[in-house]
Amino acid sequence: MVEEQSLLGKYIIIFLVVSGYWIISIATVFVNKTLLSHIELDAPIFINLSQTLVTALICYGKKTLSILFPHTFSFPDTNIWDRQIIKTILPVSIMFTGMIASNNLCLKYVSVAFYYIGRSLTTIFNVLFTFLILGEKTSKKCMLCCGVIIAGFWMGVDQEHFAGSLSIAGTIFGILGSLSLSLYSIWTKKILPKVDGQVWALSYANNVYASILFIPIMILNDEIPIITNYPYLREPFFWAILLGGGVCGFLIGFFTSLQIKYTSALTHNISGTAKACAQTILATYWYQETKSFMWWFSNLVILAASAAYARIKQLDMEKKHRQGPSYSKV
Repeated sequence: MVEEQSLLGKYIIIFLVVSGYWIISIATVFVNKTLLSHIELDAPIFINLSQTLVTALICYGKKTLSILFPHTFSFPDTNIWDRQIIKTILPVSIMFTGMIASNNLCLKYVSVAFYYIGRSLTTIFNVLFTFLILGEKTSKKCMLCCGVIIAGFWMGVDQEHFAGSLSIAGTIFGILGSLSLSLYSIWTKKILPKVDGQVWALSYANNVYASILFIPIMILNDEIPIITNYPYLREPFFWAILLGGGVCGFLIGFFTSLQIKYTSALTHNISGTAKACAQTILATYWYQETKSFMWWFSNLVILAASAAYARIKQLDMEKKHRQGPSYSKV
């Protein structure tokens, strides 16, 4: 009886974590789309800056609480202003800055419905850079999945062009977002051992450094006059949306970690794929968009190939674990 209750409790926690990830992830995309396209503020770098600042302040708040209440809260004892720490983490922070900037710029120019297709090449760049940087080869089955993803991406872009709604700039930023996300993930994997695997410390440093990097970019992008002349700058609803976007940006990272912790990396990938499908359907309903059969088919192709890739990679990792160090990468 106790075992059944324990199992039930575990399933309830998993349900709440996965549900939370879906809600926060979808809300983040819609809030960012509102900030970038529907409140007439043409200052995407400023919006990025506000989000990294909010996350940095949340991390700083947790760090302060860990000092005041060490028995209740904990935070890695890392000095982000140490020269060696800056030298170690700054390359990752530059990729992190490029990733969130290109992601939001992609979302600025494309619809939420097309956003998943525009950002669907991350797996392709993962395979490429994992080989170039880490020297890890990918199995032929995974390569086949990558080929199908590229075909789905091309089909989706073609359908957007056929419908007259294709944004070249948005598509390019989507590809750059996929590229920078791939590089960020790979370099994070290399850097984490150098900071004792402290995810909170890396997140804190990344968001602080990114906030600093965004300031000159914002100035070069000539956003200061746009911000100072923005008619809703003093309106509470504007700051509420801006703050909401920052909190969502923090929470998505938090729930991603929780989902991986309470399930697995494979379940996280499958959950993310299913979430993307729900997000696309919700976006077409919310913005009253009508899409062709081939457009939906391109989404299905990408979703199925991405799920298959995740499953094959998981099986490869299990095989590697069973055969031990002598197993050679395929």
